[in-house]
Amino acid sequence: MKEVTITDVAKRAGVSIGTVSAVINGKNTVKMETREAVLVVMKDMHYRPRGSARALKNSSPEYSSIGLLIRELDNPFYMAIASGVREYASSKGFWVNIASSEGNHMSEERITQSFSRTDRKGAIIAPVLEGTSEIEHLFRLKLVNFPFVLLENVKGIQANVVSIDNIKAMKKAIKYLMDNGHSRIVHFSGPKHASHTYERIEGYGKAYSESHHVFDESMIVPAGAHLEDGYRTCLQYFRNRSRTSFPTAIVCYNDLVAIGVMTALRELGIAVPDEISVVGNDDIPFSRHHPVQLTTVHAPMFELGRKAAEILINNIESSKPLPIENVVLDAEFVIRKSTKALQSPLTRPSGQESHTLGEPSLTDTAR
Repeated sequence: MKEVTITDVAKRAGVSIGTVSAVINGKNTVKMETREAVLVVMKDMHYRPRGSARALKNSSPEYSSIGLLIRELDNPFYMAIASGVREYASSKGFWVNIASSEGNHMSEERITQSFSRTDRKGAIIAPVLEGTSEIEHLFRLKLVNFPFVLLENVKGIQANVVSIDNIKAMKKAIKYLMDNGHSRIVHFSGPKHASHTYERIEGYGKAYSESHHVFDESMIVPAGAHLEDGYRTCLQYFRNRSRTSFPTAIVCYNDLVAIGVMTALRELGIAVPDEISVVGNDDIPFSRHHPVQLTTVHAPMFELGRKAAEILINNIESSKPLPIENVVLDAEFVIRKSTKALQSPLTRPSGQESHTLGEPSLTDTAR
C-alpha cells in the first residue's frame, strides 16, 4: 500500500502543504474551519506525519523507535514496566526512548508533542490527570493518527489501554484484613493526578460497603506516591494520637509509601505487625527484602509493559486502523510478615501463600 504523504493530504483538502504542516504543529495561523477540514482528511486517509528527524542525512533507514512516558523516574513500578516494554520492542527491532512527566501535566503535553513531531513511531503513556485538560493532547495524537497506548483509563478518550483492576485488588486486600479481625483500616491514598488513586479508594469503599463495618471519610488519608510521602504522612497522622485510637491496619497506595510508613512507625515505637499491620501495592523487589517483609498486591508490571508494547507495535505496523483494545491484567495478593491476624481467619486451604485476585481462597501464611 502506497504511503500517504503530506502532499496527498493537502491535495485532498484543497490547501497548501504549508497549511497542513501548520495544522500538524498546532499553529494558530490556520482558520478553525480549515483546520477541522484538514484533520478530517488526515483521519480519513489514515495519515501519519513523518517525523522531522527522519529527514536528517545521518538517519538510518533501519532505525525505529517508540516513546515511553512514565510519571515517576525513581519509581521501581515504572522501571519494571519499562523492562517489559524494552524486551518486546527489541524483539521487533525497536528502540525505546523513556521520558518522565514527574506528575506534571504540562510536561506530559510537551513530551507527547515531541514524540509525535520527531522520529518516534508511537508511544506508551502513563497519563497525568488534571481536570478536563488531560485529554486535549491525547485527542491531538488521535487526530494525526499517532499510535499510542495508555497505562490507565482516561475518561473521554477512546484509546488502547493496558491496566490492572485496582478496584478488585484493593477490595480483596481490605477483605483479607477484615476476615482476619481488622475493623479500623486506614488507607494512605495516592496522588490526585493518578487514576490508580481513585480506583484504589473505590475498591476500599466497596469492601466496606459489603461488610458490617462502618466507613468514615477520615479513614482515607491523602499521602502520595513516594517513600518520603509515606514517612511524612505517617508521622503527621500519629502525632498526638492516643494508642486507643490507633487503626489496626494501614493499606498504602503503593509499596514505596508502605515502606515509608513502616520506617515512621519504627521511629514512633509502634511495632509492625504486632500493633499495626501494613499492606502495600505493586510488589516492588525491595518489598520482599525489607526487614519486615511487606504484604502487598503483586502487579504484573513486566507483563503490563510487554503487552502495551505488543499492542503499540501491532498498530504501528498495520496498514489500516485496528480495533481498540482494553486489556486488564490479573493481580496477585501476596501475604508476608507485615500483617497479623487479630482473630482466627476464615476456614481456607492450608499452605497457600498467595492467590490471584478474584479467586475465593486467602491465607495469612508468611512468604
